[in-house]
Amino acid sequence: MKISGRKLSKAMEEAGVDADQLATALAQPGFPADRAASAIRNWMRDNDHPRCKAAYIAKMAQALGRPAKDLAIFTSMVKGHRGSARKAGLLTTLIRGKTADAAMNLLSFNTKRAAVNIRKCLAAAIADAQLADANGADLVVCESRVDQAMVIKRFQPKDRGRAHQILKPLSHITVSVEERAASRKK
Repeated sequence: MKISGRKLSKAMEEAGVDADQLATALAQPGFPADRAASAIRNWMRDNDHPRCKAAYIAKMAQALGRPAKDLAIFTSMVKGHRGSARKAGLLTTLIRGKTADAAMNLLSFNTKRAAVNIRKCLAAAIADAQLADANGADLVVCESRVDQAMVIKRFQPKDRGRAHQILKPLSHITVSVEERAASRKK
């Protein structure tokens, strides 16, 4: 679960609360009000430093009088996918902006190898959202990306003592879903 800066700013504006007032609700031993106010300003700019924990999201949502699902984006990662980022990236662009059900259907019937891990990642993000009482019918894939990871290097022996290099790329898959109102669905 991550904080959405856009949703946090909108909720604070509707409640008529500024960052300093919200920081008093978030303050605790080891996380004083001045650091909390600075963190809230960072989170409003979608800068996740310091990392916004689920407990912080719950406290801010309670202070704003909203459920935590209204401020959060539910993210899942698959690290070390055995495949190139370019090939998996084709599938992540395919599901971006779709509803969660439509994205699962697209990935279920896709024959590409990366579809299995992207579907697992999407299912984990949906499960995380449902644990926070989000409506499964209103979930939309808001972020889907593939980052390049390390490359496993192997060598194939060739004639006259030569060796040819074999590169096996890995990638990290990230999929995020958020709950949107029925009027904003694509």
